[in-house]
Amino acid sequence: MTAPEEYTVVIPTLGRPCLADCLRALDATRGPRPAQVVVVADLPEAEGLPLDGAGRLLDRLVLVSTGGRGPAAARNAGARTAETPWVVFLDDDVRVEPDWAERLAEDLAAAAPTTGGVQGRLRVPLPGDRPATDWERGTAGLEQAAWATADMAYRTEALRKVGGFDERFPRAFREDADLALRVLDAGWALERGERVTVHPVRPTDRWVSVRVQRGNADDALMSRVHGPGWWSRAHAPRGRLPRHLAVTAAALAVPVLAAAGRRGAAVTAAALWAAGTAEFAWARIAPGPRTRQEVTAMVSTSMLIPPLAVRHWLAGTVRHRRATAWTGAT
Repeated sequence: MTAPEEYTVVIPTLGRPCLADCLRALDATRGPRPAQVVVVADLPEAEGLPLDGAGRLLDRLVLVSTGGRGPAAARNAGARTAETPWVVFLDDDVRVEPDWAERLAEDLAAAAPTTGGVQGRLRVPLPGDRPATDWERGTAGLEQAAWATADMAYRTEALRKVGGFDERFPRAFREDADLALRVLDAGWALERGERVTVHPVRPTDRWVSVRVQRGNADDALMSRVHGPGWWSRAHAPRGRLPRHLAVTAAALAVPVLAAAGRRGAAVTAAALWAAGTAEFAWARIAPGPRTRQEVTAMVSTSMLIPPLAVRHWLAGTVRHRRATAWTGAT
């Protein structure tokens, strides 16, 4: 019988309490154990982390601190410690299933020599007694996401050949798609495995959808590095940026047209802005629970999201204007 492939687990963290649950589930799973579990604190100091769930993995635990430079830098720091053929990236808010290590061993054993990465299957538990909220539906989209680093195994060789994660991506958004495209361009294959990891919906406030619009700046970087067709290559949803651009342009046109004395045109622009905003709000409200709290949040944020999305996209376009296209492995 062939010995299972050795692997290192890398978990970037901001020190959230969910890290303890992540480690506890990893310790409890049956199957080949990781050679190392590298917890990377994306904080100035790796102190006070909730590591009590590590259990029998404590003797394999390595702590690294990256000083708050973002998840891409944290994952790179963790991967650099690996001396195993595979590095498995987990997010600190996931919980691997009880048979995860067994299924991981099968996934890695089935990987061809040209396979650079094997993705785990994510399951997002949703409420059974009501429709999901906008935030819950967004998190559930991870179940269909390609190459999400919530559970993604990469060959150490593939990571090193493409230079690891691009640390210009400052948040947990698009850095996984960027790496996957570079691994594919370097001639490796990427596959989906059979292991399952649970990704709970984390609690948040009503303004979370506004904050995540910062990711539009990362989309601008993706376009510079991988070209305008990266959406389809990365199997990523196109999003509503084109509509946000139209709605924001209509809103900006209202005062300009009014100042120019073009009252009819200003009224038309205002109507287009109102219609576009209403359509966006209803698209988010209709499939949800439609509680007063959810409707209020969707209406208020739907007015803010289009201009903020455009602002972040423009800022990213300017910031990354000198970024060069990816041309191949290092």
